[in-house]
Amino acid sequence: MQLPDRKSIKDLFEGLLGRDVTIGDATEPLAPDVVPAPGFAVYVDDGGRLSAVALMDFALVAYTGAALALIPAGGAEAAIEDNEMPTNLMENTAEVLNVLAAPIGDFSGIHQRLERTYSPNDTLPPELAALAATVGAREDVTVSIAGYGSGRLAMVCAPGY
Repeated sequence: MQLPDRKSIKDLFEGLLGRDVTIGDATEPLAPDVVPAPGFAVYVDDGGRLSAVALMDFALVAYTGAALALIPAGGAEAAIEDNEMPTNLMENTAEVLNVLAAPIGDFSGIHQRLERTYSPNDTLPPELAALAATVGAREDVTVSIAGYGSGRLAMVCAPGY
């Protein structure tokens, strides 16, 4: 399965957040067991079969959630400093992760939908953590949101896609 290109990711974030966004190379893959934990999204096809996962590091979850709701950057920075993700920031970020299903579907040629999100505060099921650690079919980028900050985003294809 082909994953969305960087332009699609940039366009999605800019369109939803109403801010300039820069996409860059991640220096290393985002692992599911980093501390603080990442936010996580699970995507399935129309048959309910796991097709892809997306991870956002803690900082990107906070900055995205704050930017979407026009919460001052200090709200995101406080969450990062406290290492505790407020529910409202994760819910806002979940909306962005939901919309990310469209470009994943466009590039894969198979309709995708968001099945579930996991907050950095949640325990991730071991099978999803194992998939997120896959080195193969994945895209790791940095996302920098003007006026807020930056973090890493990873999208990983499930085996068989």
